[in-house]
Amino acid sequence: MSSTMPFGTDLRAELGTPRRSCRLESSPRSRVWRAEVDGTPVVVKQLVDGPEADERYAREVTALRLAARSGPPVTPRLLGTDPAERVLVLELLEHQQPREDWLIDYATTLARLHATTGPADAGGALPAWSGPTERDTESFLHLATALGVEAPSAVRAELDGLLARLHRTPGHALLHGDPCPGNDLHTTHGVRFIDFEQASLGHGIVELAYLRIGFPTCWCSTAPPPALLDAAEAAYRTAWRDATGTDVDGDLTDACAGWLLRGDALVQRAHRGATDHLAELPARDWTWGTATARQRLAHRLAVVDGLAADRDDLRHLGRLAAAVRRAMLTRWPTIRPLPAKRP
Repeated sequence: MSSTMPFGTDLRAELGTPRRSCRLESSPRSRVWRAEVDGTPVVVKQLVDGPEADERYAREVTALRLAARSGPPVTPRLLGTDPAERVLVLELLEHQQPREDWLIDYATTLARLHATTGPADAGGALPAWSGPTERDTESFLHLATALGVEAPSAVRAELDGLLARLHRTPGHALLHGDPCPGNDLHTTHGVRFIDFEQASLGHGIVELAYLRIGFPTCWCSTAPPPALLDAAEAAYRTAWRDATGTDVDGDLTDACAGWLLRGDALVQRAHRGATDHLAELPARDWTWGTATARQRLAHRLAVVDGLAADRDDLRHLGRLAAAVRRAMLTRWPTIRPLPAKRP
């Protein structure tokens, strides 16, 4: 693909001739420009050649069109597409410095996004969300052994039950797939989400869990102060109720425990799927964005320990999480808490 901004004949006929284009910073998976079309500021995004590029493009276009159902907007407007070149033209929204309590507006918009789809959307262009697998549970148990922690005999049955619950939890919410700080634009008219290349349909609770478990798939991993976290979760539940007329169901503890098991949530997307990253932790640590892998895991262990304490069906997993965390802090006493604030 050329580095020249792609804006073909059909887009010009539909939207006008682009002017004043300039390249913007983006991930390696895309090229992004800012431009003006008929006097209107726009963003032009092209997904570059690479693994699953066509699928990622289709997911993003589909998700943006579904999200447009929301009354208060939750994404920039999709103005045009060129599927042959994998190009999207979007409304340009100016991002502002998030407020100290940014997580509340973020959670409100996340709930509205999730509420834009329902059972009638199942079986369409977006795939169903996929959760952790038996391979993930085995990797987690092997990590415990490598750190000198013996797993209680009952924990395997608890993990089997956890996987079963996660896989049978019904859900038709529009999931962003990577709802990270940085994929949220804070504007004068509220928060808007961008970059839907990993969108799917599933239960919104798995993304509400991001707030508590430390934004597991994100470069910017943070642990908000408890009061802000509680307020944001309450805002999500209120926004969901306002949008759907129902209360949030699903199990936040199960969702957080599911993220604990996923070693792929310790590395950026390009490195997922081929390596057991939990198996690497005893021998080495690595930095991704705002935190190291051991920092991320230590935080997740603490969260699951706290949430599972009152659960008869996860009590042994909670105790195992606490023991693994103690072993980590004994072996690596310099592990620090996750940052409380986003950069």
